[in-house]
Amino acid sequence: MTTALLWFRRDLRLFDNPALTAALASGAVVPAYILDEGPDVRPAGAASLWWLNRSLAALAADLEARGSRLILRRGDPALRIPELAAEIGARSVHWNDLYDPGLRQRDDRLEARLSATGLSVGRWNGAHLLRPDTVTTRTGGAFGVFTPFWRAARPVIADPGKTEPPARLPAPAAWPASEALESWGLQPRSPDWSAGFADWTPGEAAARERLGGFLSRGLAGYGRARDFPAETGVSKLSAHLHFGEISPFALWRGALNAVERGAAPEADAEKFLAELGWREFNAAIGSRGRDLAQVSFDPRFESVAWRTSPGDLAAWRRGRTGYPIVDAGMRELWTTGWMHNRVRMICASFLAKHLLLDWRAGEAWFWDTLVDADHASNAGNWQWVAGSGADAAPYFRIFSPMAQGAKFDPDGRYVRKWVPEIARLPDRWLHAPWTAAPMVLETAGVRLGETYPGPVVDHDFARARALGAYAVVKGR
Repeated sequence: MTTALLWFRRDLRLFDNPALTAALASGAVVPAYILDEGPDVRPAGAASLWWLNRSLAALAADLEARGSRLILRRGDPALRIPELAAEIGARSVHWNDLYDPGLRQRDDRLEARLSATGLSVGRWNGAHLLRPDTVTTRTGGAFGVFTPFWRAARPVIADPGKTEPPARLPAPAAWPASEALESWGLQPRSPDWSAGFADWTPGEAAARERLGGFLSRGLAGYGRARDFPAETGVSKLSAHLHFGEISPFALWRGALNAVERGAAPEADAEKFLAELGWREFNAAIGSRGRDLAQVSFDPRFESVAWRTSPGDLAAWRRGRTGYPIVDAGMRELWTTGWMHNRVRMICASFLAKHLLLDWRAGEAWFWDTLVDADHASNAGNWQWVAGSGADAAPYFRIFSPMAQGAKFDPDGRYVRKWVPEIARLPDRWLHAPWTAAPMVLETAGVRLGETYPGPVVDHDFARARALGAYAVVKGR
């Protein structure tokens, strides 16, 4: 029996895994995961490593239940994969492609090296509905606006169909050595800041369960409920999707099937599918060579004169800006490793426009603290808010945190949960405590500047300052 090396990456699942399906057709399978420490990869953030640790443990258990093992190595995959392939006498190597900056080029070099030694190399698409370069403009470039991109992409997305792993995976005659997951030190210690992550359950089984719950209880009404952070209106599948614990096609077919059986209106399903489309759009933009976590998609925005203020940045990170909806979001992020999508937009806008701090500082903070931190989506969404990205919001659009809070958290349930020191304020003043009369503040037990900070910056002043700084983009 010939042996195939299966290189797991961000496809930590057995169902709907094209690389696994191809490897099984090649004979015995040695599944492996390389903790990527190569020069071409962006080091994962701390919250992502927390998730990865548990996801790998779940995958290893799933493989063991099928008579297989997960071999763990760390280092540069450009070196470790050829070494491991030679060690097990592999005849073929299979993996699902990734498209972060530098990875495609590295994988091309790795494929050439493996092929030169006589190995067969299979590269598959297990992370996206479409390979990022599938849909192009008439001139062959990437779309810069979402709507025409999605109009072109939506009709050509073809579900390859569900695939299931066999009850037992064919094993090699002898297993190679594996490093111990515990030795990688992926978990926080001294202090362990992950106590608030307890509601997350990484792994394929949990991903499938969460998808089932969302399709039966959350998809109907999604188009409206997704904007209200106090409601259970979003799927919370983003981390499962990022780590590949579930295929994007499982989400795709699940939403369409829900419509077919009358469990959800078509409009809600299409809104959900369009959110998957934004993931595809950001991947297409981010795979074109430039690292959009570092450089503006629109180069004119490199001329914006960002402020430097460690104090303001720290206040934003800690949720101490004095703007309750912003502070609630930043505290939710730090505590749980996740933040509601509407509030992400509000918090990002506040950093870039109210504080006039470089969006790259915010992108880096989200990268380190989000369990679902995805390079293309994180960078693309931050640039969208800052105005410098593809399909970006107009630079002169500056959200009012007070108006956003009143509109999307009208009864204050979200703010009161995460900013309990102002929980006794009436709804009328909850999103702008500094406007409340002294007697109202006293009755609610709020002492601005003591129990809760006053605004770190005045809204009207910040808006005018941002418009002035951004005017350079128009050459004024």
